Amino acid sequence: MKRWLGKAETALGNHSDRLNAINIFPVADGDTGTNLYLTVRAAHRALQDAIPADAGPMQVPEQAGHLAKLNDVGAVLSHAGQAAMEQAKGNSGTLFSVFLCAAAEPLAGHARLTSSLLAAALNRAQIRAWSALSDPVPGTMLSVMEAAGRAAAAVDAGQNGNDSNRALGLVLDAAVEAALEAVVRTEGQLDALQAAHVVDAGGVGMLLILDCLRSAVLGEELRSELLDGLHGYDLQDPHIHTGMPDDDGVEVMCTITLSPLDAATLRQRLDELGDSVIMSQVGPSADAEGRYRWRVHVHVPDPAPALGVIRSLGDPADVSVSELALPRDPSGEVGAEGR
Repeated sequence: MKRWLGKAETALGNHSDRLNAINIFPVADGDTGTNLYLTVRAAHRALQDAIPADAGPMQVPEQAGHLAKLNDVGAVLSHAGQAAMEQAKGNSGTLFSVFLCAAAEPLAGHARLTSSLLAAALNRAQIRAWSALSDPVPGTMLSVMEAAGRAAAAVDAGQNGNDSNRALGLVLDAAVEAALEAVVRTEGQLDALQAAHVVDAGGVGMLLILDCLRSAVLGEELRSELLDGLHGYDLQDPHIHTGMPDDDGVEVMCTITLSPLDAATLRQRLDELGDSVIMSQVGPSADAEGRYRWRVHVHVPDPAPALGVIRSLGDPADVSVSELALPRDPSGEVGAEGR
């Protein structure tokens, strides 16, 4: 898991510029690559801090910044997912954080990844990601997650319980191939992408992340040819988003502790105020009063009403308000850092 997220951090750093260049949905703010990179980096660094470089399948005393069980795949991935959720950036980063946290659940208590566990993890993750959005849209990274999960389940079903590394490799191959096909389809699923003749940026980012998982588990090189021919993805292609009209409004994000009823109320009221509403539970456990921590994301014309609604229900933390119409610099520095 640590090797996977490390590979994903590097890959997304190297590809952030091209992902930003084709990012035009749901808003043409050219930051999907940056957001995914920063979110995956948070997940990877959480494991770097928690797991010693020479750690093997052992137990270590639980202490600040460390995991109690390094031989529990689910616990390790959950630790990374929580860090990603706390520091998630934008739509794409928030959805990846949801994906990571949900994928950890079927893996809890297992010291080894198998084809059946991976299929269950990918399926749980794609369902949770779809449900996190108030208004999920096909043709985005959600469709790529779903395709990978369905393909993994189909191949695993034909293995008759085979838990060999070969069976795991077959499932990983199928998931990546299905993700690629889903990315290609995104162009025809959204009018904005079809008009610009590009594939979805978040979908490509998810494809890269899944290929990094395959590479880390099987010990093989990344399949750079996966990106060949994707519309808008050649280096000489223009930064599509720079020609789009500026998007009005802001992106509001925060973490807040709410009861399930208050969380449902908040989602409904944010739906009335804006769009791109994402609400996902942070951590599996409730506090003594039965409240859970939630990561909240919304696009609104004006932050004041949204923040007013949020604060009427609880005390938010890690509040961020970002203009959707940011200055666009095609030479962005994130990719250079990743390289």
